[in-house]
Amino acid sequence: MPKGYWVTTYRSIKDPAKVAAYAALAGPVMTEHGCRYLCRGPAAVAHEQGVKERVVVGEFPSLAAAIACHDSPGYQKALKVLADGAVRDMRFVEGVE
Repeated sequence: MPKGYWVTTYRSIKDPAKVAAYAALAGPVMTEHGCRYLCRGPAAVAHEQGVKERVVVGEFPSLAAAIACHDSPGYQKALKVLADGAVRDMRFVEGVE
């Protein structure tokens, strides 16, 4: 079964305290759902229309596991804490193998 990838790029961070509070709640929930972080932090380089802001890529056992994590009560609680603290682009992608 192909793995699932949760890719989040931050367009802007309006309130770093809200982002930190979100991360404190979201990280454990994602780990509980089988997430292994491949990268998380500021972009080293941005090309084309990219923004040198925070990027997070999480690998899950499957695409269904990544989506279930996002839809879980624990993650939804983390989203409420984040609120308007950041503008993000989030994608869920199935692996090729």
